[in-house]
Amino acid sequence: MTQSTSSVPQRPPVKTANWLTRLRQRNVLPGFGLSMGITVLSLSLLVVLPFAMMAYTSTQMGWQGFWQTITQPQVTAAIILSLKMSFYAMLTNMVFGTLVAWVLVRYEFWGKSLINALVDLPFALPTAVTGISLATLYAPNGLIGQWFAKIGVQVAFTPIGIWLALVVVSFPFIVRAVQPVLAELSVEYEEAAAVLGARRLTTFRTVILPELLPALLMGAGMMFARATGEYGSVIFIAGNIPMQSEILPLIIISKLEQFDIQGASAVALFMLVISFVILLAINLLQWRLSRRVGAK
Repeated sequence: MTQSTSSVPQRPPVKTANWLTRLRQRNVLPGFGLSMGITVLSLSLLVVLPFAMMAYTSTQMGWQGFWQTITQPQVTAAIILSLKMSFYAMLTNMVFGTLVAWVLVRYEFWGKSLINALVDLPFALPTAVTGISLATLYAPNGLIGQWFAKIGVQVAFTPIGIWLALVVVSFPFIVRAVQPVLAELSVEYEEAAAVLGARRLTTFRTVILPELLPALLMGAGMMFARATGEYGSVIFIAGNIPMQSEILPLIIISKLEQFDIQGASAVALFMLVISFVILLAINLLQWRLSRRVGAK
């Protein structure tokens, strides 16, 4: 006796089933559409739109005018000085920031919470306060600067003062980037390397540094981008001598004071491109290192 085909349950088409599955997965956590809309709107108003207007203002002067503005001797000297001092500050903080993070993670001592809070102090203080404090301390007649003056070294109002200010304001980037990775890195790896006869430097180079390198690069990239555009803390200790100790943000302020809006936008856009390229390169390198570490 044959069974009627109408009583056999019919399966939904494969495309319909897949669509329903995706719909259920998407609706597990409701509110995605609203959250995504708010996110896109916020980024557009706070990030994309100002940068787009800056680029539009720069294009009004044409490519030739843009290039002439960037290649002015005073602007070129400020670009080289800003990049060079930012690079030196980045290298300094990569060493001492990693050392401070190591001490905060690996050791227990009295006053640890205070030191941990002091690391974030450059973030909390207004940059102008930091600049005035450094200029007061390291001026030729300052509390610390007078001792350097006796050996013929002037810190404040020179490129050395710029480097010092950039080191101070960007110091937390390295510490806070490395600290969580060190906290998750088990001490057993170091103990195993010591048991196998590895020296401390070898253990750091072969065991610890490969784990720290992605986070270290991320912190260095953020620090470098911040340092190239730092103004408030540097302006009081730089000296602001054209072709010697004049930073790139000061060039922008000078052009704005001269009502050269297009020139200021061109310099600002060039500084933005530099920061973006550096961050992109460091993020790509960090991504490759993370994949390499994960593959191991």
